[in-house]
Amino acid sequence: MDSILKPLYIAVSWVIVTLHDLLSPIFGTNSGVSWTLAIVGLVIIIRIILIPLFVKQIKSQRALTALQPHMKEIQKKYKDDRQKQSEEMMKLYKEHKTNPLASCFPILAQAPIFFALFTVLNGIGKNPPVKHGVLTQEDVVSMAAAKFFGAPISQTFLGTDITTVKVVTVILIAFMSATTFTTQRQLMLKGMPKMDSSNNMMLQQQKIMLYAFPVIFAISGVNFPIGVLIYWSTTNLWTWGQQFYVIKRNPTPGSPAYEELQKKKVKKSGVIPSPEAEVIEPTEELKGQRNQPKKKKKKNK
Repeated sequence: MDSILKPLYIAVSWVIVTLHDLLSPIFGTNSGVSWTLAIVGLVIIIRIILIPLFVKQIKSQRALTALQPHMKEIQKKYKDDRQKQSEEMMKLYKEHKTNPLASCFPILAQAPIFFALFTVLNGIGKNPPVKHGVLTQEDVVSMAAAKFFGAPISQTFLGTDITTVKVVTVILIAFMSATTFTTQRQLMLKGMPKMDSSNNMMLQQQKIMLYAFPVIFAISGVNFPIGVLIYWSTTNLWTWGQQFYVIKRNPTPGSPAYEELQKKKVKKSGVIPSPEAEVIEPTEELKGQRNQPKKKKKKNK
């Protein structure tokens, strides 16, 4: 496993060390601020690289929303045959080139980087410290001593008896779980079209993610070094902000956010669209066109 992830150890450690070297003249070589901001910088670089995957995720979610009527028909038609229902669903996804698991792509793409960062920081916290990637012995010593609000970034909740470390990890784990929950809830309340909750696969999947991921983070977080918790808290915050921007500026058609945006546009323009007005306007134009020949006949007379 180490041999497979070795290129990632090198890449992750190189980015952190490079950013740290750039920040050292400002905050100091052994400063916790330098190492913390280096980890935050790593998040920003990774998330910028993953923007195409995020766009693909949004497109896939909207494609699935458009397929809901067809999915319901399949569920109704093959309600007594689960195997046939699954086959028809997969056929439908293939025809429309979409994937119900696309919402997990950004998380899955980050998983190898996450494990690489975990290994790098976990090695620093050992006694004696273990180097990974391009880290030198000087980097390892400096990083092991770096602190985030008084807690060494290489320490874990279960790996120490220091009260400060336990308090900081609990706060970060709570923040990490809360941002995961609010991000998913934001998507369900604002970013998804109103759908019938009965036998809706997409909605059920979103509900599972709403409650499962925060619990997973809360349970596993006690084993993560503080540096990893900083990384994951930052990436969660980025995800929340990125999703908030998309929901506000380019919401899914039919979603509550889309309806709100349309109301704002109407209010701003001062034009209230009416079904009757839409019918009257073209008929008036047509009437005007029909009157033109009559006017010409009068002139000829």
